[in-house]
Amino acid sequence: MANPTSTSAHPRRRHQAPPTAEPGAAVRAAAARVLTQVLEQGRSLTAALAPHGEDASAKTQLPARDLPLLRELCFGVLRSLPRLDALSDCLLQRPLKARDQDLRCLLRIGLYQLDALALPEHAAVAATVGASANLDKPWARGLLNATLRRFVRERAELCASIEQDEAARTLFPPWLLARLQTAWPEHWQQLIAASNERAPMFLRVNRLRIAQDAYREQLHTAGIDASPLADCPDGLQLHAPMPVSQLPGYRDGLVSVQDAGAQHAAALLGAEPGQRVLDACAAPGNKTAHLQELAGNQLKLWALDHDSSRLQSLATNLARLKLHAEIHQADATQPRGDWAEQDYDRILLDAPCSGTGVIRRHPDIKWLRRDQDIAALADTQARLLDALWPLIRPRGEMLYVTCSLLPEENTQQIAAFLARHPDAREARIPVDLGLECQYGRQRLPSAHGSDGFFFARLVKE
Repeated sequence: MANPTSTSAHPRRRHQAPPTAEPGAAVRAAAARVLTQVLEQGRSLTAALAPHGEDASAKTQLPARDLPLLRELCFGVLRSLPRLDALSDCLLQRPLKARDQDLRCLLRIGLYQLDALALPEHAAVAATVGASANLDKPWARGLLNATLRRFVRERAELCASIEQDEAARTLFPPWLLARLQTAWPEHWQQLIAASNERAPMFLRVNRLRIAQDAYREQLHTAGIDASPLADCPDGLQLHAPMPVSQLPGYRDGLVSVQDAGAQHAAALLGAEPGQRVLDACAAPGNKTAHLQELAGNQLKLWALDHDSSRLQSLATNLARLKLHAEIHQADATQPRGDWAEQDYDRILLDAPCSGTGVIRRHPDIKWLRRDQDIAALADTQARLLDALWPLIRPRGEMLYVTCSLLPEENTQQIAAFLARHPDAREARIPVDLGLECQYGRQRLPSAHGSDGFFFARLVKE
């Protein structure tokens, strides 16, 4: 049996070599660099992939045809990380050195292709081995080749050997799995399975520009299949995800991409034309835009966020949809400035949270969040609630929203808020939006439905 970490496979002498011309090597090397940024430097997957996005194709040397595979490799590895690491631990005699974590990511990519994708084995191995040269580590060819070929030979035995590894089986970090099992003893297996799936792609048709049926017809004419959403009058679900650039009328503002669950937030706030409304954590602006679409672009709408780059995305989004809002860079936990001198009929607080309800769209959340982050996030949410509550008029309303599945950020947060504010009461949510909780409603992620969201309506007496 080959020893993949033997001296002959891992020579000490290193030399530079030009990037390999092996077909597919460049995209695998690019994926290894992206994954290294996420797993070793703590960058979000969205930020690490940004240079390879549709709007940034000029910044990447990868041809456009390779971008779907790049995303598949990055999302797939992050979705399956504990299983891939358990397999590589079985295969490697010694861990790779700290300076070679890009190679560890490349090994994960190789194993993911062989374990989960229906790619020809010889091509997947050859491209992955060739990518070591693109990472300026051609000395690792022998190591990668021996490791991946051993996996091909011993696949059944290796997979059987990790069956009792709970993290490898559930693909979740132990701390988060324990929290979800405690919070949802009857549902945790369902929500874990859904969170490990590929997310469907949902659209929200801009009702100010085109009706849902008419836009669906445009999709059909373009050869794109979509189904209406029963509980979202402006929503459509695509039968297969695709780049937004291929959607008819996207750049002209006919449609936006928004999860089906998130499309309920604007409707639940119930803002009417002429009312003054604050979207307190607004970027990137999907819910902000939906508020104006529902109100005929007639709201006196203020949109805040503390992140200037995300506010630029919000402004771009509103311009594309031809909608209006007063945009301010501000920390909503510290009301000061023009926006804080207003009183509001409605406030939407889409609070920063753990994001545990949207893991299938952002699998990096499983590895970037830590157990201790939850208490800090709950503290921020409480400060936002307390700071914004005085800005609501009597009989005005706040809608509290998170994309979290954890009670510390949801029901417990609302219970504590109501205890601190005797002038607040919770209003019933008059639609079936998931499980009814002690306070608010929790929508769990489902395999073919929406992401996980929590909604609570708060009325000022």
